[in-house]
Amino acid sequence: MTHYIYLVRHGEHQDAEHGLIDGPLSPRGRRQAELLADRLSGVPFDAVWHSPLVRAAETARTVAERLPAISPEPSALLFDCVPTGMTPETPAAFEPFFGSVTEAEVDAGRAQMADALAAYLVRKTGDVHELLITHNTVIGWFVREVLDAPEWRWMTLNQANCGLTVIAQRPGRPWVLISHNDLSHLPFELRTGLPEAPPV
Repeated sequence: MTHYIYLVRHGEHQDAEHGLIDGPLSPRGRRQAELLADRLSGVPFDAVWHSPLVRAAETARTVAERLPAISPEPSALLFDCVPTGMTPETPAAFEPFFGSVTEAEVDAGRAQMADALAAYLVRKTGDVHELLITHNTVIGWFVREVLDAPEWRWMTLNQANCGLTVIAQRPGRPWVLISHNDLSHLPFELRTGLPEAPPV
């Protein structure tokens, strides 16, 4: 009896190249989501949750179009956020990122991630499969928690659009990382965060 959580970053969105923080999926992002759905077909999902932001909500809707048995629901616990500020352990290279982040944003992000872990990393009875469609930060925080890594390490765990990360727990055992940022369902031209051309 195993509890599986499938963590997915939303598909690429149209406004990403213009520096805007949210927007509908680009044609490439929609295709990423469709192929993700094909990859997940056959998984008996008990619940599907998504961030309320447009890019995540549209990814969830696109997945649901191909997997009609699922009914995605929004969760404010999966919003994009910043769960920590600079700490004595955080490498100085990350300092510019925090220059525009307020203390209030960090406090809100930390509280949100504490609530998210309390809500989702809870062992349920029987075999359970849950899908969370969310953001890079949230997935990094979950993985960091499972690996018991220092808090600042969420910043070094990057997810591609529609990359698949899976964590799991068996009764009496700790949560484990099964896979991270798996892109095998996407052809090279749909994979983000990689070099522009395939290696020769």
